Amino acid sequence: MTSVYKDAKAQREVRRWCEGRIADWGVPHVRGEVVTSAGVTSFVRAGDEPREGEPGVVLLPGTNMNAALCLPLVGALARGRRVTVLDLPGQPGLSAGGRPRVRRMAWYGQWLSEALESAAPGPAVVVGHSLGGAVALACGSPQIVGRVLLSSAGITWLRVPAPLLAATVPWLLRPSVPRSTALLRRMAAPGGGEVPDHLSTWMDLVARCCRTSLAPPPLPSGLLEQRRPIPALVVAGRFDPFLPPRALGPSARRRLGAEFRVMEGAGHLLLDEAPDAVPALVEEFCAAFAAG
Repeated sequence: MTSVYKDAKAQREVRRWCEGRIADWGVPHVRGEVVTSAGVTSFVRAGDEPREGEPGVVLLPGTNMNAALCLPLVGALARGRRVTVLDLPGQPGLSAGGRPRVRRMAWYGQWLSEALESAAPGPAVVVGHSLGGAVALACGSPQIVGRVLLSSAGITWLRVPAPLLAATVPWLLRPSVPRSTALLRRMAAPGGGEVPDHLSTWMDLVARCCRTSLAPPPLPSGLLEQRRPIPALVVAGRFDPFLPPRALGPSARRRLGAEFRVMEGAGHLLLDEAPDAVPALVEEFCAAFAAG
């Protein structure tokens, strides 16, 4: 196992930041932990108990993200649904920091099955962003009755355009808030407005304290074929530099048989760039699923 953290002091600094942000959140919620084979898993839950047969929403953040970064989206989703957001193990946050060197996606799939059973029992629509989308696909839990995959890894290869790589290297080698902001701007849609201060501060903390992980390769075709019977919606931002619609869309339809949509005016950071559109899209998916 490899730790996401550079040392114990770095882990404590990350935990303090996440715990402080969650503690300051003004929405009624529960923060808890469950034990899985991947170690302790932290979750945040908000919203009313689902009605009989109604699925809850389980949110899986992407690389370098966690519940503390997703609170505005969780609050919006929780107005109509029970929402549980899980911190992925092996990513910066409040879950265990270790991750395996090999067979990582199978490991994540098993982890999610266990975490769902303990932290979000009952039927679930899993909403995964980036790495979280790949984890949602890697998991064959019978609790999963639908998947909303936002800028999802695991379906096709991610691309790293030269301007994005040019912003990533200084962010890693000489971390600072301005360099974090420059990197985030490359991930977002051009002209999309200011990068939130907390996001720039967080990414600076990640570069100083953590060993960031690479995106997973596409999942095996046989595994994706097994996922076809479960309803899925794949979404890409119009300006996503990693997973442009022209690449993700055809792969999602061909390899997963999924519906595909493009979110205008957004890049890769859909949870932050589309704070109103993403909750509306998830609610539409859940409502259609319930109606069907």
